[in-house]
Amino acid sequence: MATKAAYKRLSKEYVVMQKEPPPFVWAVPDEKDILIWNFIIHGPPDSPYVGGEYHGVLLFPSEYPFKPPGIKMYTPSGRFQPDKKICFSMSDFHPGSWNPAWSVATILTGLVSFMLSDEMTTGSVTTTDTDKRVYASRSHAWNLQQRRFRDSFPEYCTPSRRSLPNMGEKERGTPDTSEPTPEPSDSSTPTARLPLILTPKVGLGHQSQVAPPKTAGVVRPRKGRAVSTTGAGDGSRGWAATWREVVWDKWRWGVLIALAVVVSRITTST
Repeated sequence: MATKAAYKRLSKEYVVMQKEPPPFVWAVPDEKDILIWNFIIHGPPDSPYVGGEYHGVLLFPSEYPFKPPGIKMYTPSGRFQPDKKICFSMSDFHPGSWNPAWSVATILTGLVSFMLSDEMTTGSVTTTDTDKRVYASRSHAWNLQQRRFRDSFPEYCTPSRRSLPNMGEKERGTPDTSEPTPEPSDSSTPTARLPLILTPKVGLGHQSQVAPPKTAGVVRPRKGRAVSTTGAGDGSRGWAATWREVVWDKWRWGVLIALAVVVSRITTST
């Protein structure tokens, strides 16, 4: 039975696992016993395990995090003996080297690294890379036949292998295609529109749903007179057109006044 400290720590680590799972790894605690965690490891690219799906278990002591867990892998991999405890620096074979700061994510990341090495230890086997690739190609079908796997990971019991939440895209510098990019919300509420206005996506082929307002203002060519313009920056009404309008307006009134003076003088002289 888990102590209060172990229960609290493992509960916290489950939340972290949900938010930030390590590359090529996924793990969940048993519904009846939080000291038992089932995990899945997917074979990393450029390794003999690529395409493989490996199911195993972490067996935590009640004194966790002050003592290390036991570790087993059930799926045949060509690297570890199925259903036998694995000896490496983060397992219960080496309590003296255990660090209480290590977590479920740390342990499984270390296990993946150890799996990729050739170091022989208790629980390991010797096979060729060809053998490992054969095991990898058969691993998912083998897991589907195991009740332990089906009970622990029903969402991964699909005809073909399903990707884990973190397939190492960030570490390899490739785009993450495990989840579709969310589309902009069609909601007309200010809350839904606000992010689209304040944080438009630039250079990614997306355009803001809110069209920018047309520039409107008042151009004042001389004091006491204002000429209103709309879209002053467009090609239809530039500064040159505005000044032509002002000059024509000025001379038009001058001509009219001159004609009025001439007519007045002719009338007076007659």
